[in-house]
Amino acid sequence: MRELTVRFTADLGEFSLDVAFQAPGKGVTALFGHSGSGKTTLLRCLAGLERRASGFLQIDNEIWQDDANGIHLPTHRRAVGYVFQEASLFPHLSVRRNLEFGMKRVPARQRQVSFDDAVALAGLSGLLGRGAARLSGGERQRVAIARALLTSPRLLLMDEPLSALDERSKRDIFPCLERLHSELSIPVIYVSHSLREVARLADHMVWMEEGRVRASDSLQRVLTRLDLSVEQGDEAGAILECEIALHDDKYHLTALDGCCGRVWVSRLDMDPGRAVRVHVPARDVSINLEKNSDSSILNIWPTVVENICDISASQVLVRLRCNTSGDGPRLLARITRKSCVKLHLKPEMRVFAQLKSAALID
Repeated sequence: MRELTVRFTADLGEFSLDVAFQAPGKGVTALFGHSGSGKTTLLRCLAGLERRASGFLQIDNEIWQDDANGIHLPTHRRAVGYVFQEASLFPHLSVRRNLEFGMKRVPARQRQVSFDDAVALAGLSGLLGRGAARLSGGERQRVAIARALLTSPRLLLMDEPLSALDERSKRDIFPCLERLHSELSIPVIYVSHSLREVARLADHMVWMEEGRVRASDSLQRVLTRLDLSVEQGDEAGAILECEIALHDDKYHLTALDGCCGRVWVSRLDMDPGRAVRVHVPARDVSINLEKNSDSSILNIWPTVVENICDISASQVLVRLRCNTSGDGPRLLARITRKSCVKLHLKPEMRVFAQLKSAALID
């Protein structure tokens, strides 16, 4: 299995870094945490820019750094693409010329990404002749992403690429980022402090806090960990991978199928068969001991109680396993302590989760 192995330590005065994790060798791994948690410092370590750090970095079978054995590839020998918060394009050059600058850094025989492929992935075919100074914020970042891809990286690093953009520009760039997620065969390390971005784009999540890794696992597992979910507040919830099954035009609804079962959402303008992600907020999940067919709630799934966590004097957070007979996806339900006692909830108890609402992540 293709894999990214990371171990770094660094003493940076008042801040120290001590991290270790493994991540998939394909797809998007999110480095998530509050400002000052060490996300950008770790990105600099991966790129070989932080000389005060020592550690180990391996991509598949290729070791870029192993200080214990005297291996330390300098930055210019690491096949890294780096996308910063600011696009930093050459304003006097056209989009095409900016992209060609990135491509020319790699000898022709070593190029893994073609010019046309990078343009298509970033959605730039209609912008190649435009001057960089005339681009919107989202367009500039798409050019920066394509330019990084044209260096044929083995690892793509993205340091909060949406943080400087307004909402309209973010909507402009999200389709490009989603194509990175679905089409690239290289690992992408994506730094963000936005749960919304992470939930939409990432496969794997590394939750950082004060220079340490607090959790590293699949996105779904990290987001439904009770100790971390308490800190998410109203954003706490589960992310479900689903596929559009059918449309009910009479009631203007769309049915999605996933590992937990069928979920109904408002009518989507998308074709059946398309993969989508759904956010199920913990505050919108209720629990019943029996399947109530007389309820107005359409989404009712059999689940198993895994754990219960107190979050306040009046409320608890319940983690539910969707697949009652195996290791299925998890849901979170935020209910009152009184309801928990009334239902006599306890681990391994079979119950029904009622989803009052679920929505695509957009």
